[in-house]
Amino acid sequence: MIDKERLDVFLASFDRGNTPFLDQIEQEALETNEPIIRTQTQGLLRFLLALHRPMSILEVGCAVGFSALLMSEYAPAGCHVTTVEKVERRILAARENFRRAGREDAVTLLAGDAADILKELSGPYDMIFMDAAKGQYPAFLPEVLRLLAPGGLLVSDNVLQDGDILESRFAVERRDRTIHSRMREYLFELTHNDALTTTILPVGDGVTVSVKNRRT
Repeated sequence: MIDKERLDVFLASFDRGNTPFLDQIEQEALETNEPIIRTQTQGLLRFLLALHRPMSILEVGCAVGFSALLMSEYAPAGCHVTTVEKVERRILAARENFRRAGREDAVTLLAGDAADILKELSGPYDMIFMDAAKGQYPAFLPEVLRLLAPGGLLVSDNVLQDGDILESRFAVERRDRTIHSRMREYLFELTHNDALTTTILPVGDGVTVSVKNRRT
């Protein structure tokens, strides 16, 4: 049996890291307890950006802007990132981080509830990164699929919920049962939707990578 904690440390030892500025933003986020994508997830995003080379990216859940800046940094030149956030303190921090990075022209932050904003967007987007409230993933999915270009990538983070997703709903805390059931619903929809081809990866806290099938 593989010791996952030791494996994570071992794999992290091969990670080349990000730019000094991204490292600084990550450290600041950790010090203020703001959510940040995990090291393995960062590596996966860098790989997918190099492979898929998207020119338009939509992020659902900006937080302080770290992942938006990472995607902007490692995507092809000319790529534009649109990101959505509703928490005021995170909106202010993200906008300041975009200014500090000199990425204000490459990243657009839409302030408000994603449930409302997604309906107003027209797309299409070559890549969509889902990293918002986990219980809302199923509700966001219809609009996300509408906005995703044929052949586009949908990447969803934190789908394993620190392992809780493996448990019976009665084995998780009562307050977490709604999120637990909705995430299971989301995973089922991703893997059984004829419009998508999806794999579930045990990277970070679990990541799904879905390709929107091209019409034939």
